[in-house]
Amino acid sequence: MQSRLLLLGAPGGHGGPASRRMRLLLRQVVQRRPGGDRQRPEVRLLHAGSGADTGDTVNIGDVSYKLKIPKNPELVPQNYISDSLAQSVVQHLRWIMQKDLLGQDVFLIGPPGPLRRSIAMQYLELTKREVEYIALSRDTTETDLKQRREIRAGTAFYIDQCAVRAATEGRTLILEGLEKAERNVLPVLNNLLENREMQLEDGRFLMSAERYDKLLRDHTKKELDSWKIVRVSENFRVIALGLPVPRYSGNPLDPPLRSRFQARDIYYLPFKDQLKLLYSIGANVSAEKVSQLLSFATTLCSQESSTLGLPDFPLDSLAAAVQILDSFPMMPIKHAIQWLYPYSILLGHEGKMAVEGVLKRFELQDSGSSLLPKEIVKVEKMMENHVSQASVTIRIADKEVTIKVPAGTRLLSQPCASDRFIQTLSHKQLQAEMMQSHMVKDICLIGGKGCGKTVIAKNFADTLGYNIEPIMLYQDMTARDLLQQRYTLPNGDTAWRSSPLVNAALEGKLVLLDGIHRVNAGTLAVLQRLIHDRELSLYDGSRLLREDRYMRLKEELQLSDEQLQKRSIFPIHPSFRIIALAEPPVIGSTAHQWLGPEFLTMFFFHYMKPLVKSEEIQVIKEKVPNVPQEALDKLLSFTHKLRETQDPTAQSLAASLSTRQLLRISRRLSQYPNENLHSAVTKACLSRFLPSLARSALEKNLADATIEINTDDNLEPELKDYKCEVTSGTLRIGAVSAPIYNAHEKMKVPDVLFYDNIQHVIVMEDMLKDFLLGEHLLLVGNQGVGKNKIVDRFLHLLNRPREYIQLHRDTTVQTLTLQPSVKDGLIVYEDSPLVKAVKLGHILVVDEADKAPTNVTCILKTLVENGEMILADGRRIVANSANVNGRENVVVIHPDFRMIVLANRPGFPFLGNDFFGTLGDIFSCHAVDNPKPHSELEMLRQYGPNVPEPILQKLVAAFGELRSLADQGIINYPYSTREVVNIVKHLQKFPTEGLSSVVRNVFDFDSYNNDMREILINTLHKYGIPIGAKPTSVQLAKELTLPEQTFMGYWTIGQARSGMQKLLCPVETHHIDIKGPALINIQEYPIERHEERSLNFTEECASWRIPLDEINIICDIATSHENEQNTLYVVTCNPASLYFMNMTGKSGFFVDFFDIFPRTANGVWHPFVTVAPLGSPLKGQVVLHEQQSNVILLLDTTGRALHRLILPSEKFTSKKPFWWNKEEAETYKMCKEFSHKNWLVFYKEKGNSLTVLDVLEGRTHTISLPINLKTVFLVAEDKWLLVESKTNQKYLLTKPAHIESEGSGVCQLYVLKEEPPSTGFGVTQETEFSIPHKISSDQLSSEHLSSAVEQKIASPNRILSDEKNYATIVVGFPDLMSPSEVYSWKRPSSLHKRSGTDTSFYRGKKKRGTPKQSNCVTLLDTNQVVRILPPGEVPLKDIYPKDVTPPQTSGYIEVTDLQSKKLRYIPIPRSESLSPYTTWLSTISDTDALLAEWDKSGVVTVDMGGHIRLWETGLERLQRSLMEWRNMIGQDDRNMQNWPTEES
Repeated sequence: MQSRLLLLGAPGGHGGPASRRMRLLLRQVVQRRPGGDRQRPEVRLLHAGSGADTGDTVNIGDVSYKLKIPKNPELVPQNYISDSLAQSVVQHLRWIMQKDLLGQDVFLIGPPGPLRRSIAMQYLELTKREVEYIALSRDTTETDLKQRREIRAGTAFYIDQCAVRAATEGRTLILEGLEKAERNVLPVLNNLLENREMQLEDGRFLMSAERYDKLLRDHTKKELDSWKIVRVSENFRVIALGLPVPRYSGNPLDPPLRSRFQARDIYYLPFKDQLKLLYSIGANVSAEKVSQLLSFATTLCSQESSTLGLPDFPLDSLAAAVQILDSFPMMPIKHAIQWLYPYSILLGHEGKMAVEGVLKRFELQDSGSSLLPKEIVKVEKMMENHVSQASVTIRIADKEVTIKVPAGTRLLSQPCASDRFIQTLSHKQLQAEMMQSHMVKDICLIGGKGCGKTVIAKNFADTLGYNIEPIMLYQDMTARDLLQQRYTLPNGDTAWRSSPLVNAALEGKLVLLDGIHRVNAGTLAVLQRLIHDRELSLYDGSRLLREDRYMRLKEELQLSDEQLQKRSIFPIHPSFRIIALAEPPVIGSTAHQWLGPEFLTMFFFHYMKPLVKSEEIQVIKEKVPNVPQEALDKLLSFTHKLRETQDPTAQSLAASLSTRQLLRISRRLSQYPNENLHSAVTKACLSRFLPSLARSALEKNLADATIEINTDDNLEPELKDYKCEVTSGTLRIGAVSAPIYNAHEKMKVPDVLFYDNIQHVIVMEDMLKDFLLGEHLLLVGNQGVGKNKIVDRFLHLLNRPREYIQLHRDTTVQTLTLQPSVKDGLIVYEDSPLVKAVKLGHILVVDEADKAPTNVTCILKTLVENGEMILADGRRIVANSANVNGRENVVVIHPDFRMIVLANRPGFPFLGNDFFGTLGDIFSCHAVDNPKPHSELEMLRQYGPNVPEPILQKLVAAFGELRSLADQGIINYPYSTREVVNIVKHLQKFPTEGLSSVVRNVFDFDSYNNDMREILINTLHKYGIPIGAKPTSVQLAKELTLPEQTFMGYWTIGQARSGMQKLLCPVETHHIDIKGPALINIQEYPIERHEERSLNFTEECASWRIPLDEINIICDIATSHENEQNTLYVVTCNPASLYFMNMTGKSGFFVDFFDIFPRTANGVWHPFVTVAPLGSPLKGQVVLHEQQSNVILLLDTTGRALHRLILPSEKFTSKKPFWWNKEEAETYKMCKEFSHKNWLVFYKEKGNSLTVLDVLEGRTHTISLPINLKTVFLVAEDKWLLVESKTNQKYLLTKPAHIESEGSGVCQLYVLKEEPPSTGFGVTQETEFSIPHKISSDQLSSEHLSSAVEQKIASPNRILSDEKNYATIVVGFPDLMSPSEVYSWKRPSSLHKRSGTDTSFYRGKKKRGTPKQSNCVTLLDTNQVVRILPPGEVPLKDIYPKDVTPPQTSGYIEVTDLQSKKLRYIPIPRSESLSPYTTWLSTISDTDALLAEWDKSGVVTVDMGGHIRLWETGLERLQRSLMEWRNMIGQDDRNMQNWPTEES
C-alpha cells in the first residue's frame, strides 16, 4: 500500500465512483518540527488501490480509522473542514477518534459559540459519517427524540425520529444544547447510551448489535422481526454539545446521563491559532491592531473577567469584525468592538469602567470619532453567479469605500428615496454601519420602545431591494412556532407547515425578528445553527443547507435539485439575512438581562440611540408640519429631561414617551391646537394607574417643565356643555364632530342602555379625536367602570359595525385568526372576528386583552404597525393593495378597519399580563375611571329613581372612599360603579330590603378575610351604612321625668312704686373707620367625617375632627344657616385662629390670626375671641371680637380679605395696656343674636352705654344709659333685656325699629319688676334675682306653648334658663305691657355658682368669676332647652344602674323637653387631648365642650380636643331617623315561610 497525502483541490484522478470519492480537504497542518523527536499528530488519508473505496483509512497522528461507504451520502456534512486546520483542532479530532474507536459517546463542553459544533461536524466529514442533528430546547419532548405519531390516509402510525433513525441506521446523533432541555426529558436516552437498548412506542425494541447477533445464531431474522426486535448498528454514536452549568445559565446535567458520556473541554482556539486566522482574513489591517484586538477579546474571556460579572467576549465573531476592518482599515477598532460586545448598554457602571480599563491597556481607546462611517452614498445592483448582490458606496471620513453585500430580489431604491423616511444624521450613520455589518453577519438592532427600529430596518431593506418578513416574537414562543408547525390536511392527515422564517430562508428575504429580548433563550437556541452555519434540521426531517454546501453536495452526488428535494434537502438562499429588533437589556435585572454570552455570538449589535432633540424636532416637524411650536418645545424638553436622568422611575416614564408616542401627541396637537399638553402626557404614560411614586415623579417633572393642568379642569364640567347629538348625518360629542358611517351590516352595530354622564362623555370625546386621527384605541381601567358600555355607545353613535372577540388564558394565535370546524369529515377554517373585521372594515373590539398571554397579543403589533400578519392557514394580511399584484392567499386590510382594545389596569389584583407595558405605545391609550361622585350620583338616580337620595349619597361616598383605599394599595379589590349599580337596582326593585343587607351582595366576597373585613366595615360605618347592626340596638339616653311646673309670679314693666314710668336714653350715630383690607391665607384641610350610627342608634349622628394644636384652646363656636347650608365656625385663642366648614362638605378651612391678635404678653394676657357669622347679602363674612382689647375684625371668607372695624367709642377710651392691672381689666361683650340680620351690639361690662354696629351700612349707634351694665339679652330686634351690675335688677330697653341718622331716635328704658304670686296679707317675699343664662330671641309656637304650660293659650312668650330652673317660660313678654306670667320647672338644687378655679393667683388675690360661655341653647322648634353640664351636676345614680361605672366624659348634654316633660342626659365622649393651660380653660367653660344650635332640631358640640359632634335632640327628628335607620338595616326576616299562593 502506498501512503498518499491528499492535498486541497487534488483532482479526482480515478474514473467511476472513485472520482466522486471524497476529495478530502486535508493536508498536513504543521510540518515536523526540526530536531524534535516527538511529532505532532497529522491528518492523513491512506487508501488502497484504485476503486477500492472500502479500504480507505484516516490517520490522525497515531490513531487510524477505517472509512465505510455512507448509505445516504447526502447526510454526510460537507465543507466544514478548512484548508488549514489549527493544531488544537487536530488534537480534539484525534481524541474524538479515540473515543469513536472505543465505541464511547462523547460530550464536548465549552463556552458558547459555533466551535464545538464545527469540530463535531469536521470529524464526521473526515470520517464520512451520516449525521442526525437535533438542537434541544425547552420545548423538546421525548417524541422529538424517539417516535412521533402521524396520520396518513386515516391511519395513525409512528415515524422514527432522530435518535431512533441514528441508532438503526448507524449514524451519529448530535445533541446540541443539553442544558436547554427540560429536566427528565433526556433520561429516555439513558439506556440507549449505555446498553444500546430502547423500547419504542410502536412496540418495537431496539437491541444492541452484539446481543442481536447472538440471537441470530439461534433464531432466524424472520423470527426476530416477528418479535419486533431491531438491531442497533455498531456504528451508532452520540456526540453531545453543551455549556458548563453553572457559569452559564441552564439546567445542570442529570448525573446518570453525565456518567454515560466522555467529556472534552473545547475552549476557544489558542491565541496563536486565532491570530494566524485573523491575519489571513485582514490583510489590510495592521498586524499590531489585530493582535491588540485579540488580546482585548482574550482578556475579557479570562477567569478574572467572569468574576467581575462580565459576559464572555464572542471570540468567534472576531473573524467577521476583522473582515469589515479589512475593507475599512481607517475605522477605529473600538467602534467595531462596540458592535461585537455592546458593553455600554450591556453592563452597569462598574462593568463599563472595567472594559474601558482593558481598552486603555491595549491602546484601543483611539477616539477617532471623525473616522466613523457617515452615510451611504450609492447602491447599485449586480448579479454574480445568479446571486443578486449590491455594490454599496459608503462615505467614511473623506473617503468613499465600495463594498459588495448581499441584496434582495426586488429592485433597489436609493438610500434616501423613501418618501416616508426622514433622514437624520444619526440615522444615516446607523444605516451605513448596518451596511458594514450586513456584509458579514446578521444584525441585532437595539433601541427603546417606539424609537423607530422597524422604520430603520424597513428603509434598510428597501435600500437593498429586500422583501421583508416581519416575525413578532413573544415570550412563550416555542421552537415549533419558530420553525414548523403541525397542521391537518383536508383529508385529516397530519402535516408540517414551515414557518415564515423557514420560507424566508428559502426565498432569500430579510427577516425582522421583532422583540428578540422577549423570547426564552432556550427557544432561540434552535436558531443558532441557522445563524452561525446557515443550516437547519426541521421536524419533518428536511434539511436546509448553506448554498455552497448544497452546490458541493449536488456536484458530489451528481443529483438534480428535484432529486435532492425528494430527499428533503433544500438550499438556503444566499441573500437571506436576519435583523433582530430588541429593547435594551435592563442592567442588573435577572429577568430582563437577555443579552447573555450565548446571544452575543449570534449577531452584530447596533444600538439605536434615542434621537437628539434637534433631530426629533426635525422628524416631528416633517411628519406633522403644522404642530404648534411652543407646545412642541415644551414637550420635547420635558421628554429629553426624563430620558437623561439616572433615576430608574423617570426612565421608565421616558419609555412611555417614545418617538412614536411623541408623533402621536403632535398629530393630535396639530389637529386640536388648544388641547392641554398635560393631559396628553399623562394619557401617554397612563398616569392614572402608575404607582404613587412614579406618579409623583411625573407630576414633579411636568411642573418643572411648566406643563400645567388646565385651570378649568378642576371645575366639574356640566353635562349641558357636553352633549352627544346626531344631526343630519353627523355626530357631535362635546366639541368634536364626525360623519356617521353608512353601515351595510346594521345588525352588527351595538345598541346599549347608556345613561350619559359627564365623565364618560368626555372620554368618548377624547376617543373620537383619536379615532378621527386614524389611531387604534386602547381603553385601560379597573373592572366595572364601563369600558364596554362606553365602546358600545361610541360605536352606536358612530353607527359602526362591531366584531367582538374576548381573550383568555388559552387564546392562541391560531384561535385569534381562524376558527377550525369540521364539515363532512373535513376540517374547514372559518375566519375569526379579527379577519372578518380586517376584510369588511368593521371595528374589532378586543375585550380582556390583558388576560391572553402577551405572546398572543403581540401579533396585534405586526397588524397595527406593519399592516402585515400571517394567518394560521398560510394566508397573509397586507395593508397595501399595491403589494398584492397577483399574489395568492392575500387579504387586504379594509381602509375602515380599526381596533379598540379593552384591558384592565396592570398590576395586582388583576391577574392579567401587562398589556400596556408590551403594546401600550402602538395604541392611543385612554384611562377609564369610575365616574366622579357627582356623575355617579346622577347615574344612580337614573338606575334607581325611587331609592331615597340619602342612601344613594351614602353609597357613592362609601364606594369613593373604598376606591381611594384601593388606589393607595391598602385594599386590593377596586370596587367599581358596576357594583354600586347592582346594589341600586336591587333596592329599586325590592325597596323594603335594608341597605345593610343588600351591600353584602358585594362585600360577602371579603367576609372570610378578617383584615379586609375590618377595613370594609369601618368604611361603611363611617358613611352611615349600618352593616352588622341589629334593629334592636338602639341606645338612646334614659328619660327622667321633669318636676311639675311652678307658677313663679309676674314680670311687670314700668309700674314702679315711685311712679317713674320710663327713662329716655339718647342715641348718637357715627360712621365707623375701616382699616384694611389685608389679604389672608385660608388653608384647606380634608374632613374625615364619620357617621356615628353604625352599630348602634344614638342621638349622635356624625362627628369629625379639626386639626388642633396640642396647646390650642377653643373659645367660641357659632353656626350660620343660609339657604340649606349649615356652616360651622370654631374660634380658638391660643393662638387665635378660626376654623370653618360646611357641615355636609368634605373639607374645612383654617385661618391663622397669630400676627393679628398677639399670643400673650409676659405670659399673662388670655385673649378671648367670639365669632358672629353675618347673613345675606354678607354671606360668608364673619365678625370676630376680642373681649379684652375690644378688637373687632371683619373676615370675608370668600374674598379672603380681612378688615378691622374701629368703633367711635374706642377712640376716647383710655389707652392703658390691658394687662397692666388685672383688677381693672375691662371686658367688652358682643351680643350676636341678630348677627344674621347684619347688626351686632357691643357693650363694656360695668359700662353705661350700648353700641349698635350696623355692618351693612357701616354705622354705629351709641345709646347712653343711666345704669351700669352687667349683661344684655336681645330678646327681640327692638326690645332688649338689660341686667344692671351689682343689683342684678332687670330693665327692658325699647328702641325704634330704625334709628335715623340725624339721631332723632330716642330709646326708652323701663324697669322690670319680678313679682312673686300674691301670698296674701300684702306681704311680699324678697326674692334674690337670678341672671338668666340664655333667653330665646323668638317665641314658641302656640301649640308648643300650650303643651308646655298645659293650657290652651296663644301669646307672645320667651323661654329662658338659669341656674335654679331647668326652664322658665315668660308668657306675654316682651310684647305685652300687661304683667307677664312666669312658669318654671325648678331644679332640685341650684347649679353651683359657676366659678373659676381657686388655683390661680394674681397679685395674691384669689380670682373668681363666671366662665365666659354659658353653653345653653333654646330650640324653639322642638320645645327644648339644651345645655352642657359637668358630670358633677348630673344625677348619675338615676341614669346608670348601680353596678355600672359611668364613662369618662367631657360633660353631659342636658335636654329639657317641655313637649314630653322629660329630661335626658346624653354623655359626650371624653376629648382625646386637652390643652395644658387648665386655668385658662376653666375661665372659658366649666365643661370640656362648647355647644351651639344646629339645624333647628339639634345641637353641635365641639370638645377641647377639636372633636365636633352633631346631635339630634328633637323627638320627631329622632323618630324619623330611627325609622330610616331601621329601614337601612332591613327587617330580620330569617323565619320566612314559602306558602304557595292559590289562584282563586
